Amino acid sequence: MKLASLALFLLGAAAAQAATDSETIMAERTRQNAAIAAFKPDEVAAFWTDDVTICRGLGIQLAGKAAYRKLFEEDTPSPSAIVYQREPTAIEVSSHWPLAFETGRWSGHKGGVNGPVVISGRYSAQWVKRDVRWLIRSEVFVALDGAGVGLQSKAAP
Repeated sequence: MKLASLALFLLGAAAAQAATDSETIMAERTRQNAAIAAFKPDEVAAFWTDDVTICRGLGIQLAGKAAYRKLFEEDTPSPSAIVYQREPTAIEVSSHWPLAFETGRWSGHKGGVNGPVVISGRYSAQWVKRDVRWLIRSEVFVALDGAGVGLQSKAAP
């Protein structure tokens, strides 16, 4: 009986930790979205591992924090800027490894986060826990819809 109780306790503790980690990742994504909207490339990059990889919405691939950060360095507030936002729909945390899987929708807004959506799609991200911090190790974006300048965009996230 004691062994069964211990097993249930450990199972409950693991589930509680996964829920906490999921909430932490959601909060980190929210903070990164705010940094993107504020055109702060250093803050945007703080959420990635040094070896982050990305497959952009139209298929261009990049490797490394410096290459990914460069995309955000070129952005400046303007009526023609496209501001990308990620909206998680699910976050699953591994009970075996310091890894998590995020899926969701992304959108590019003309002029700012409240501007019209000109390109959008789905994404997935792999998060890794380094010490006590969750960081993004890889992201894959797939463009599924576009309008106006979004259709001419070569730079979907």
